[in-house]
Amino acid sequence: RTRLAELAERARRQAGEDEAAIFAAHQLLVDDPELDGQVRQAITAEGRTAAAAVAGATEAFAAMLEQLDDDYLRGRAADIRDVGRQLLAALLGVPLDLAPEEPSVIVAHDLAPSDTARWPREKVLGLVTEAGGATSHVAILARGAGVPAVAGVAGVLEAVAPGTRLVVDGSAGRVVVDPSSQRQEAVRQALAARAARVEALAALRDLPAVTLDGRRIELAVNIGKPEDIAAAEPFGPEGVGLFRTEFLFLDRSRPPGEEEQWQAYVAAVRALKGRRLVLRTLDVGADKRLPFIDWPEEMNPALGWRGARLGLERPDLLQAQLRAALRAAAEGPVSVMFPMVATVDEVRRLRRAVEEAAAGLERDGLPWGRVEVGIMVETPAAALSARVLAAEVDFFSIGTNDLTQYTLAVDRTSQRVAALYDPLHPAVLRLILEVGRAAEAAGIWAGVCGELGGDPLAAPFLVGAGLHELSMHPRALPEVKRVIRGIRYEEARALADELVTLAGGSEVRRRLRAFLEEAGLDVEG
Repeated sequence: RTRLAELAERARRQAGEDEAAIFAAHQLLVDDPELDGQVRQAITAEGRTAAAAVAGATEAFAAMLEQLDDDYLRGRAADIRDVGRQLLAALLGVPLDLAPEEPSVIVAHDLAPSDTARWPREKVLGLVTEAGGATSHVAILARGAGVPAVAGVAGVLEAVAPGTRLVVDGSAGRVVVDPSSQRQEAVRQALAARAARVEALAALRDLPAVTLDGRRIELAVNIGKPEDIAAAEPFGPEGVGLFRTEFLFLDRSRPPGEEEQWQAYVAAVRALKGRRLVLRTLDVGADKRLPFIDWPEEMNPALGWRGARLGLERPDLLQAQLRAALRAAAEGPVSVMFPMVATVDEVRRLRRAVEEAAAGLERDGLPWGRVEVGIMVETPAAALSARVLAAEVDFFSIGTNDLTQYTLAVDRTSQRVAALYDPLHPAVLRLILEVGRAAEAAGIWAGVCGELGGDPLAAPFLVGAGLHELSMHPRALPEVKRVIRGIRYEEARALADELVTLAGGSEVRRRLRAFLEEAGLDVEG
């Protein structure tokens, strides 16, 4: 558990909160009662050593997952094996901290997430594996840390030997073995150009994201812990557009109390020094389940008891969180948003919950501040009802990840249908446009906190859709700001109306690239 906690913290520093969550999931595997039971049974009933019991139980679990039809669950077999390997290392006293002696490209059949997080960033120039794919945890960790990685390269181990020179192009998913001198020179020029680009982007840090015709867009960051704010500061965020509060609830047998939550929220408020904190209430369910909640059996958990639906049925959890948020708002601007909302009735009940929390604090004589109350637009129902919902809330924040999967009926964790998952599909864009226009008509602000918010190619559409705020991974902020400062709002507005009429995501991308080229801009990837 100590090793995993250290890996989670390292991943958080190098990549971000989503990447750290991989090791929070590994901690849950360590505590899995079925795995624990199998290990104990092998030791006490079968007379195996602890090491043999762990090896047998984890391999049996992994093999079982590999037989399933679900691509996502099959991919988790690697996580089970990684946990088993770390348990064996702890039992046998074997060090797992081996790292390249000099900066190198690592080539392997497969890599464990713990390897990727443990190695010093400066020693790893790139990663190439025969197994895995773009959704593997190793690939996710590499992207977050800015390490070029290509997975699923068949036969690469036979093609290389120690000392072989490689070109690893993570954006294009391409590996070149023994590149020619001309190719090497081209790569050096590309790296020099990228370094110059990074330097130019750094110069934008303290400049606002304002279009050429004066439209101001607030650029914020997504965080999972108060400490993430300090790590984001070099990129010049104007606030936090998504504070994932789940870190307080995961990997524990009982929920955090009001006081513990207040300490975390007020730490974030103080770190922002007057900038806005948008706090998302507990968003669990589907693939994130807490041990202190009695979860129902559901055929489709992604469509089931999760987000605000859970909060409304567990007022004890919701009230503690809202009271802590209101108390933190006494020291700086806080907005509270509720996930997975679909109806006006839900919004009204959630607003009443905020009022009840404020009334309780008043009775208790505790200082509190007013908060903006908003919802995440993640369901097509919320997007299509945006003009009605706008009268009930202070803001919208669009969660494009879930909105995309629900609109296109595509499980975003499944490799088999991954090609159908497209946040730039015109159907998804039409819903985003509806939300932006509804917010404008009602005089409230609307933002994006899903992955699309950090895509510089999508920025002209999001600006043109009337959104006021984009929240993203800190690393994405400079490129998005550069695009916004190079376009005109009125032209982007006309573009947004045009894009929703196109036939598919590929047409949308071509039109966006053409728009940026006309503005003298280019985007990577």
